[in-house]
Amino acid sequence: MKKALSIFLVLFSIVTLAKAQDFPYGKVTDDEINMKKYDKDTSAHAVVLHEFGKAAIALVGSDNFIRLVYEYHVKIKIINSKGFDSGTFETAIYHSTGDPDNSESMEDITGVTFYKDDNGGLQKIELDKSNIFQVKEGNNGIVYKFTMPGLRNGCVIEYKYKKISPYFNNFHPWYFQSDIPKIYSEYEAHIPAYFRYNISLKGNLKLIKKTATVEQKCFMVNSGGGPEAQGADCSVFNYAMADVPALVSEEYMTAPKNFMAVISFALTDYTDPYNEATIKKARQWHDVDYTLKSHIFFGDQLKKKALFKDRIVPVIAGKGDDLDKSKAVYSYIQQLFKWDKTYDEIYSLSISKALEKHTGDDADINLSLVVALNAAGLNASTVLLSTRDHGTINSLYPSIDDFNYVVARVDIGDQNYLLDATDPLLSFGTLPLKCLNGKGRVFSLDKPSYFMDINPPQKEKTTKTLDFTLQDDGTLKGTLINYSTGYDAYEKRVAIKKFNTTDEYVEDFNSKTPRVKVLKSEISNLDSLELPLIEKYDLEINIADKLNGNSQAFNPFFWDKLKVNPFTLAERSYPVDFGMPSDQRLTLTIHLPAGYIVDSPPQAVAVSLPENGGKFVTNYEAGDNSFSFSHVIQLNKPIYDPGEYPYLKELYNKIIQSEKSEIIFKKR
Repeated sequence: MKKALSIFLVLFSIVTLAKAQDFPYGKVTDDEINMKKYDKDTSAHAVVLHEFGKAAIALVGSDNFIRLVYEYHVKIKIINSKGFDSGTFETAIYHSTGDPDNSESMEDITGVTFYKDDNGGLQKIELDKSNIFQVKEGNNGIVYKFTMPGLRNGCVIEYKYKKISPYFNNFHPWYFQSDIPKIYSEYEAHIPAYFRYNISLKGNLKLIKKTATVEQKCFMVNSGGGPEAQGADCSVFNYAMADVPALVSEEYMTAPKNFMAVISFALTDYTDPYNEATIKKARQWHDVDYTLKSHIFFGDQLKKKALFKDRIVPVIAGKGDDLDKSKAVYSYIQQLFKWDKTYDEIYSLSISKALEKHTGDDADINLSLVVALNAAGLNASTVLLSTRDHGTINSLYPSIDDFNYVVARVDIGDQNYLLDATDPLLSFGTLPLKCLNGKGRVFSLDKPSYFMDINPPQKEKTTKTLDFTLQDDGTLKGTLINYSTGYDAYEKRVAIKKFNTTDEYVEDFNSKTPRVKVLKSEISNLDSLELPLIEKYDLEINIADKLNGNSQAFNPFFWDKLKVNPFTLAERSYPVDFGMPSDQRLTLTIHLPAGYIVDSPPQAVAVSLPENGGKFVTNYEAGDNSFSFSHVIQLNKPIYDPGEYPYLKELYNKIIQSEKSEIIFKKR
């Protein structure tokens, strides 16, 4: 949810309001040091007592360079040892080896830890400068790291720093939320009248403070070569929140930053204070299209059909229709390249070089796929994505930086197929889970770009069929057939391919289930990606000593069992995102020798989610000297909103309870 706070920054009428003040450094109160728990969240292991940030566009140094100066100050209560992670700091800056004027810098890093000694006296330890580490990351990154000294249960830590950046177009956002709760968080932004930003609040939490004032003559610059400095006024914005809850990460969520309460700033345009030229920064999508089409590492790469023209001829020879041709080209590119496991950018440095080396990143491989499809006379385009851990795309403010991954799209008749050739185990039309993240931007060289929903018709689906006979010696003998389609088949193939042979895979399963002996195994369609993966096993399961006397117990979930509910929060403020629907089915038939009965049959369960969102159903049917049991879990939606969370949580509780239960056989 986004709320517009200001469409454009303008000079406000001069008002007299008290400006925000940073809180005093190096002081701790008795209440803070004696705090045993945070009453508003007793599960918290640490809590931010006070947090203050300030960002200002200012003139820095003797040369009056325009810089973004960001200051941060925080005081945190460490309640117990599980909160020690909050005492570790890490941030990255950009460092240009060729031009220091384009580099960011960190300054004035200070910190102190307060604690009580064994006699109840207040002690403090200052952060030693020698324990602040700089680690090079990539070609132009430096990561600053430090851990606060003397961390212990009940301590209070405090640190502050200043970051100076030439990139005022990236005005520092302010995240009110983090993985620990905050008692008070405040941000102050100083923006000279030369600069205009769109400011937006994201998230569902309410501000307790939102003020705008004018600071006169805050930005003094000698413009136009005149003898006297000209003064520009600054708009000063203050935002604050209190009693901010932690955003606790849980299974099946995309990037946490998607759901945090945050104030962000998007530069629309600015006037150069030295020559008074106006520079527009706000883009329309046609501006992004032009940039991509003219980019040497993107648009120019898509024009290289000649690289594949001769290569593709034998690949599509004899293929009768466009779908068969597309599948052949896709398989060819999958086998031609090996992915180097990187997907930092959407640009290919050179598909021709990647072709020579037979390796590359996602852009090298999938841009090559688009070019190869077009060289085959097919209608292919590029789709720009943001992966699930990278964040969502902001469609209101076009930015190439929102994207970090590309896939191919091919249109055949009235159908379109999304393709990712980086993984040789992905079937045609199946995307990796990391790509299932809302929308993508479809781009081609000769048409305007547009958004499409990334919800391909893929599904996780598995069916297990078990047919066993209880022997007089207390063993079960029979067959298990595991039938996997869709994305479940992909995941199963990945699991099997981790082993050198299928025999090693079976041996690994055998070693993890000591009561189960594999007498014979057969795995079909392992390399036929378009077909279901079928595993067939002849098994012998020892249940003779499970219970004393004349009874035996058997749990049919010896292969896969849900042991822990992934949903444990009292309530969840963000969606449950599985990425795709799923369907899991188990059917068990057991034949009993004469004189045996089922003393404790499985309990029938029927749980449904609202609005046909899914269900969990079990059924037991007794026959003559046999019985059958079915177990079905259906999740019909890829995404469930927070209001559906309690129902989903209860459904999983029922699944766990059911899969714990054992079937008891008993002689009459």
